[in-house]
Amino acid sequence: MRHTFLRSSLGRHVRTPMDVSQEKSRGWRRLGILVVAEDDARLTWCEREQVRQLGTRLYGLRDKENESR
Repeated sequence: MRHTFLRSSLGRHVRTPMDVSQEKSRGWRRLGILVVAEDDARLTWCEREQVRQLGTRLYGLRDKENESR
């Protein structure tokens, strides 16, 4: 099977994939916005628990289906 690639004038508008870690870092340094996952392996148990408690305080309990991650 031969694949044919079509050229599009929209191609120049497609951004390159974003480096999520770099964007998180930039958000913290420039805007003071912290994005951290509750299960980030770089955190200690105590730090993960603080993230969970802060998230619950600000936004309420997580959905049950998301807690099993």
